[in-house]
Amino acid sequence: MIESGEEKGRDLSRLVVSRAGRVVTTGDAREPYRIVGPGGGIVDPVSAFLRDLLASGKSAATLRSYSVDLVRWWGFLDAVGIEWDRASRVEARDFSCWIQLTAKQRLQTSRPRAARLSSRAAAPNQVTGKPASGDGYAPSTVAHSETVLRRFYDFHRDCGTGPVLNPFPLDASRRRRGRPHAYHNPMDEWRPERTGRYRPAVPKRIPRAIPDEWFNKLFASLPSDRDRALVAFWISTGARAAELLGMRQCDFRPGEQLISVVRKGTRAVQELPASSDAFVWHRLHQQELLKMGVPRGRRQPAWWTLRRPYRPLSYHGAHRMFERVNASLGADWTLHDLRHSAASRMARDDQLSLTDVQWVMGHAHLTTTEIYLTPTRDEVIEGVLAHHARQSRVQKAPPPQPAPGYDPQSLSVLFGRPS
Repeated sequence: MIESGEEKGRDLSRLVVSRAGRVVTTGDAREPYRIVGPGGGIVDPVSAFLRDLLASGKSAATLRSYSVDLVRWWGFLDAVGIEWDRASRVEARDFSCWIQLTAKQRLQTSRPRAARLSSRAAAPNQVTGKPASGDGYAPSTVAHSETVLRRFYDFHRDCGTGPVLNPFPLDASRRRRGRPHAYHNPMDEWRPERTGRYRPAVPKRIPRAIPDEWFNKLFASLPSDRDRALVAFWISTGARAAELLGMRQCDFRPGEQLISVVRKGTRAVQELPASSDAFVWHRLHQQELLKMGVPRGRRQPAWWTLRRPYRPLSYHGAHRMFERVNASLGADWTLHDLRHSAASRMARDDQLSLTDVQWVMGHAHLTTTEIYLTPTRDEVIEGVLAHHARQSRVQKAPPPQPAPGYDPQSLSVLFGRPS
């Protein structure tokens, strides 16, 4: 039997998806987030799914990321008039087309901005070379959304509270038959055995490191000792932004040039070596904290805001600080680019083994660390231009003269040279 949506089809260019739904922060560690549907009520199926994720050890940041994708799906279902447990592969297909073609909604407005199909490509930044974020959703966002929705329906199918057939199926043509990894070459990296049918291809991106001359300009533009200490620790340890911001005052060991951070994935405490300059800037920041009168104690947060009311520095606050510094230089580097820069610096040090870099960065596989050995665009261009210059000199050089006793004409015939 053919679905009604399949028979009539949907004009996605005229589809208006409401922004009435939203993610609500509860402040309760037992249920950090809830989503409110377009109708204004709490979406209980999503709450049950988030509780299951929390029980399996997922972090609050993961729950928030999943909630954003589910809010978007609930808004689409409200626009097409389908209940979540009645959604079929037709709705999943249309949603996958819509999210790849539509423009992102940034403000709640009566105009159908979400229905406009986006095809404009944003110009890259003149300093960093990064393409600016356009109107549409990035392929990585679309792929993440497909994964979240497939897991959501898998959960309710196993619990018996959702449809028997997952609207977001696996693609059988991309799945190997037989036992998983039966013919895996140990020299190759592990690849996912299952791929969603509506999951787009995500292009591989080479991590961008901040050039040393631009990093020096960026560091000189930082307005406070706290910001200089943060950036110095990020560039020397390669820690993630949230890992460094989650430190306590007892996690610094200046005598050994070590700091302790809680890793994002494993939640394990790991010691990381840092540069001496970072500890100098941190000591200067500690003097600022004493004058400010912020709470002191081994278990107290290490990083605080510099304006009243004093409170622990959040990721969004640090991100905004870094944005302001970038704006003064006309650049668009991110906090995560500092981690890429640290990894690139360490990976290119001949005195440091790649396995040491892997340990410091906290990579599960060495293949992830090997990405930082990829030459940058400027290095490749410089090398190829030098190659062309060498070739030019070789072509202009006079042919070598034969040794005494050899007939030049015979050698020309032998090697195919013009006489």
